[in-house]
Amino acid sequence: MSNNPRLLDRVRHKIRTKHYSIRTERSYVQWIKSYIHFHGLQHPKGLDASHIEAFLTHLAVEKSVSASTQNQALSALLFLYKDVLEIDLPWLDGITRAKHSRRIPVVFTQDEVTRVLGALQPPYLLMAKLLYGSGLRLMECLRLRIKDVEFERRQIIVRDGKGGKDRVTLLPDRIAGDLRVQLIKAKELHDMDLTAGYGEVYLPFALERKYPNANREWAWQYVFPASKRSFDPRSGKQRRHHLDEKALQRSVKLAVREAGIHKPASCHTFRHTFATQLLENGYDIRTVQELLGHKDIRTTQIYTHVMNKGANAVRSPLDIS
Repeated sequence: MSNNPRLLDRVRHKIRTKHYSIRTERSYVQWIKSYIHFHGLQHPKGLDASHIEAFLTHLAVEKSVSASTQNQALSALLFLYKDVLEIDLPWLDGITRAKHSRRIPVVFTQDEVTRVLGALQPPYLLMAKLLYGSGLRLMECLRLRIKDVEFERRQIIVRDGKGGKDRVTLLPDRIAGDLRVQLIKAKELHDMDLTAGYGEVYLPFALERKYPNANREWAWQYVFPASKRSFDPRSGKQRRHHLDEKALQRSVKLAVREAGIHKPASCHTFRHTFATQLLENGYDIRTVQELLGHKDIRTTQIYTHVMNKGANAVRSPLDIS
């Protein structure tokens, strides 16, 4: 870096020093750009809390963004001031974050799950089965690596999930065979890459420096590799990344439509359904909490509101009479 790097270059450097993901980097940089442009290209050092509040109000009132989006923008600005500009002023602690509205999750019935899965094609069918059968989040499925699939134990290890936590979840018996076939296809791609002089995969944090040859080893490859190699935006190396999340999202959206289901369903609906059906089948809520990787049990308890019989098996008076 030069002696006087540009602000956004400093932001990127700090993000990478803290080992934040490329998705976080892109998001933070975009929000900081928007903030600067909103205030007429003024340098953030010359702005204060009122300017942050004005920007956040603009997002909520003019742009009608959600609370989570507004909070993401705030996180980016707090990172800019505290970590990049190293301005630790009292007014930063007084910023009020938008409150999340507690929404009832959308879930599939068993029949709807069958219809949606029936409308999907490989490899998206297997990925959707993992979302539903293991309760994985979208990116947890896409980032799944060979070493974290344990067939003998019938379990999947989720590394660095939401909140930076690892956890163990189920590997359904019904998809073990299909998953083995997928690994064979992935191995063929990896062998082709090695033969062509490639075969590297992205490794998180400092593992690439600690284990310089691990990025070419089979164990570290993705279960669902992309069909083509691409250039890593940070290192510039040509690698084979995992499948693009947008491709899976589009496939599920089309499958829901083809199944004739009129719900605002998405990939995450499979995870909601996983949790709801486990609770309906009598599994302890603490067990479900661990499988989902929820930090707070209150997050898991939201699923009791969409169970077939409700949290207390309440029946309507109309059904009783």
